[in-house]
Amino acid sequence: MSASNLLIQAVGLIGTALYFLSFQCRRNRSLFRVQFLSYLFYTTHLLFLGAVTGGVSYIINTLRSLCLGSKWKFARTWAMCLIICLLQIATLIVTWSGWISLLPVAANIASTIGGYTHNPRKIRLAGLFINSPLWIVYDIIVGSWAGLADEAVSDVSMVISIIRFGWKNLDQVEGGE
Repeated sequence: MSASNLLIQAVGLIGTALYFLSFQCRRNRSLFRVQFLSYLFYTTHLLFLGAVTGGVSYIINTLRSLCLGSKWKFARTWAMCLIICLLQIATLIVTWSGWISLLPVAANIASTIGGYTHNPRKIRLAGLFINSPLWIVYDIIVGSWAGLADEAVSDVSMVISIIRFGWKNLDQVEGGE
């Protein structure tokens, strides 16, 4: 592995560490703010790998985290969820490079819908059972070792948060915290 590839993977690993920490935040707003920082690192990582659909899709994830973590009421509405999902679909169309392009977009649409339920349990379910499996396949194909680590660490973090906070306690819709 070349020095530049190691650096690219290191940038992704910083994103991994931040994403892990995000699920240890009890409040959704804090979770989305930490994920915002994680997505900035992942966007850079994927674009340097040449994984354009994944990279651009992460830019939209960054916007999503800004919206969900904001105090601006409209940013946390279903209308904004629809806008973000449409941006993901536009990304798919513009960056289309075959069926592989479907993976990050479908994953991120699932996470977007999960996030906009404002329900910590649904956020984690979307992450564990839709987002993560799709990203794992994508990461393998594009050579993102940091992405694979991120999915493994994120899944462990989500399970830890379920144990820490309790499955019942995570079924509460949060308002404008």
